[in-house]
Amino acid sequence: MELSYSHTNSQRILRQRNILAVAAVALAVITLLLCTVSLSRDREVVLQPVLRSPLTVSSAGVSREYLEMITRDTVVLTLDRSPQNLEYWMNAVLDIASPRTQGKIKADLLKIVSEQRGSSISQFFTIQKMEIDTRNLRSEVTGELHTIVGNKVISSENRTFRYDWEYSGLSLKLVGFGMVKTGSAKDQQGSSS
Repeated sequence: MELSYSHTNSQRILRQRNILAVAAVALAVITLLLCTVSLSRDREVVLQPVLRSPLTVSSAGVSREYLEMITRDTVVLTLDRSPQNLEYWMNAVLDIASPRTQGKIKADLLKIVSEQRGSSISQFFTIQKMEIDTRNLRSEVTGELHTIVGNKVISSENRTFRYDWEYSGLSLKLVGFGMVKTGSAKDQQGSSS
């Protein structure tokens, strides 16, 4: 009886050992496959050499630093243009526009493209001051709007432009921009001058 009990116990232990060995081999194979896949995949690192500090994107809302940097880049994109880059300019602005406002923005941009195509008028904007409202997702940028005809600067005017944004999921999109009129006149919405 003791011999049969010992034999049964040994068989149970051998079965457990065999199951454990099969599980260990399976886990080793899975680990090897995961290592191979992770080593063979391309790695992506976002390099942002002009940032003062690391940024994070959160579903809780847009940080002031992120909105400021996006506004800075968008100001350069929307207000620096020449007849030679009109198609690129329009497509780049539409790429950052909200899908729900792309039609209106495109119509406004097409007016500018048709007016400026074939001319020798260029413009660029130098930022002097920026006001950021993360609560209402609005940015106002004040600076000098320089207009150039040929090689000559014909005007340099102090202007303020407003940019309105929407934040959906983890995506910040432009919903409108325009020059802010001074005095009692209403704000011009849509695209810039």
